Amino acid sequence: MASHSTLLFSPPNLSPKFSSLFHYSLQSLTFQTKKPSSLSLTNTRKRRQLSVSVVSASHSLQALILDCDGVILESEHLHRQAYNDAFSHFNVRCPPSSQPLNWEPEFYDVLQNRIGGGKPKMRWYFKEHGWPSSTIFETPPEGDAERAKLIDTLQDWKTERYKEIIKSGTVEPRPGVLRLMDEAKAAGRKLAVCSAATKSSVILCLENLIGMERFQGLDCFLAGDDVKEKKPDPSIYLTAAKRLGVSEKDCLVVEDSVIGLQAATKAGMPCVITYTSSTADQDFKGSIAIYPDLSNVRLSDLELLLQNVAAAN
Repeated sequence: MASHSTLLFSPPNLSPKFSSLFHYSLQSLTFQTKKPSSLSLTNTRKRRQLSVSVVSASHSLQALILDCDGVILESEHLHRQAYNDAFSHFNVRCPPSSQPLNWEPEFYDVLQNRIGGGKPKMRWYFKEHGWPSSTIFETPPEGDAERAKLIDTLQDWKTERYKEIIKSGTVEPRPGVLRLMDEAKAAGRKLAVCSAATKSSVILCLENLIGMERFQGLDCFLAGDDVKEKKPDPSIYLTAAKRLGVSEKDCLVVEDSVIGLQAATKAGMPCVITYTSSTADQDFKGSIAIYPDLSNVRLSDLELLLQNVAAAN
């Protein structure tokens, strides 16, 4: 005998590839179970019925992996402030300007969405615009060793400044992220954070924004220091899958930018996007869903998405 249950929910913003799998209405959707191997989805308003195959347990959501900056907290403006404070502190001047370097919001949005990691950002900028003079080196550094010292010094100071901002108590986690993390742990799913940022700054963010209990409860935590290549290279996600003991296809990544999306998809992991004000206009082709934030996203929504990915492949 068929059994029925009624489910009320707000549909996620599905990518076009998967949106055709379901027909949503503002009324309830009724799931009718006919056989253990299939589900029939009936729209009670239009009386349409769509058969959806149930995937095996090997394709279920086993690990939820979150980026930090942009996912757990909206941090682009905080990083930009810390960089500009570092440039001012060391009087970093790129020729021909006589004023300390200052990255404007519009430029930084483009830069941080193009190049992952703080040191690669500065190295790229100085190569493009000229190596600067500063209180570290009175004349622009010419050799690799001096240039590396300049970037290391700036990054170290910037990191400490960023920590001061985080510890100020004025920064809060993005909507819905703590609840989603708690749901994943309560359901017995593996939970990880993978960030391209400096490890010490990520640890500080997590301790202050998600709390020590959640931080210590993570099954895996990786930062930019833990891998040789930064995102969009997939190394950080491939490493996470190995440490978690989970197949890449059974992981689901939450990212906020194209760089992170590319890293996840290159690792063979499905990825959902929760965009920020600086990444909202990016082309997130390849993601399986796009959200403005996680406030209305439940673990069950993500589990269903991952099942749909497996069914579509």
